[in-house]
Amino acid sequence: MRLWPRPTLARRVLGALGMAFVLVWCMLLAYEYVLLGQETGQETGVHKIGAALSVALLELDSPQQVRAAVVTTATWLNRVRRDAGQLPGELVFELRDRQGRVLYASVPGPDAGGAGEAFWIYQHDAPGWSLLIAEPKPARGATLGALGAGLLPYLLIALPCVVLPLWIAVHQGLRPLRMLAGRVAARPRDDLSPIGIDPGYRELRPLVAALDELLARLRSKAQRERAFIEDAAHELRTPMAVISTQAHVMARAADPAERQQAQAHLKLAIARASHLSGQLLELATLDEMAPVTRELVDVAGCVRQLLAQQMKQALARRMELSLEAPDRLEWPVDVAAFHSIVINLLENSLRYVPPGGCVQVGLRRDGAHLLLWIADDGPGIAPDQRQHIFERFYRGRGHATPGSGSGLGLAIVRQACARLGGEVRLVDGLAGKGCGFEVRLSAGTA
Repeated sequence: MRLWPRPTLARRVLGALGMAFVLVWCMLLAYEYVLLGQETGQETGVHKIGAALSVALLELDSPQQVRAAVVTTATWLNRVRRDAGQLPGELVFELRDRQGRVLYASVPGPDAGGAGEAFWIYQHDAPGWSLLIAEPKPARGATLGALGAGLLPYLLIALPCVVLPLWIAVHQGLRPLRMLAGRVAARPRDDLSPIGIDPGYRELRPLVAALDELLARLRSKAQRERAFIEDAAHELRTPMAVISTQAHVMARAADPAERQQAQAHLKLAIARASHLSGQLLELATLDEMAPVTRELVDVAGCVRQLLAQQMKQALARRMELSLEAPDRLEWPVDVAAFHSIVINLLENSLRYVPPGGCVQVGLRRDGAHLLLWIADDGPGIAPDQRQHIFERFYRGRGHATPGSGSGLGLAIVRQACARLGGEVRLVDGLAGKGCGFEVRLSAGTA
């Protein structure tokens, strides 16, 4: 059970806006506080009041008139101060004559010498009287509270005026995403056609384009897999039919020679079906989407071992099988994929090169790449067939080959090269005839 609701884009935007308003409020509060400090450092309110009152008192003649004016001013200012409720305490007024006698004191207040810590003091000495006014200094917290309370109503008025248009903009801005999600959710499970929606906003077009590209890749992959399954079923149907037919012949044949011939055909069909099944499994294993596991191995030694495995077949057909490679060459490869490349290229050459021919294998380092090539002096590949040789189940025409290939060998080589981050291409053969295959592999990451 989720303790908090799942975050939404609208909630995040509104939350960020609320934080922005709090930050603005804090910045304005700091600005007002600094500004107030500068103003009070230059001339406080009590100095302004005292200066104005002193000028007015100079126009009066008698001490009684001066006292009456001070009493009236003190009563009025303190009443206004109490009604406002924002400043601490009351103004303290003290009026003395030239002999130092107190003519008026609003409350027992500070003297001019000892109240600097708690009061702002204004004192003016005229020819006939002396006036002292003291204003309590507000605490820092009280000052900040008063300034914050004064700013808060303005921000509260501005908040809905900003939030409402922003919420409408976010809600309407997310409408194309909701439309896109609804369009995708309503599609059938096997529908990989383009989404076909114009989001209207430039920022959303890359998303729709990426989805359409993904669907295009999925369509292409599905079509390839469907064609592969159909071709595999078609290729397996022939040896399975031969197996069924020859098994039926063996069961009913009375002649030993006929039974022996059916048995030979049966073994050949089983071998072909087994070879085809193995190559189908190998091709599925070499899917380029599978993770690549590279090992630093002696690829020259690997090639020698694989050549030794094919030497018996080469000697039986009186073929020359040679290797041009350094004694040791370490390279980071996926061993299974590298073996598939070498074995399938060797089998392809040994199958199509006539008896007495020559097959040459080469291996060397070429800068940041590993270069492997296999060339022969066989019949070669007709120019009109070269563009199809790496297609699955494609077998060249016009060659009398020992046995029948599956048409998957070169497709497996291309898939294995792609897995190793390399490529394979068709090159010239030996002595101006035949054909060759050059494989270039990158180092990748060991």
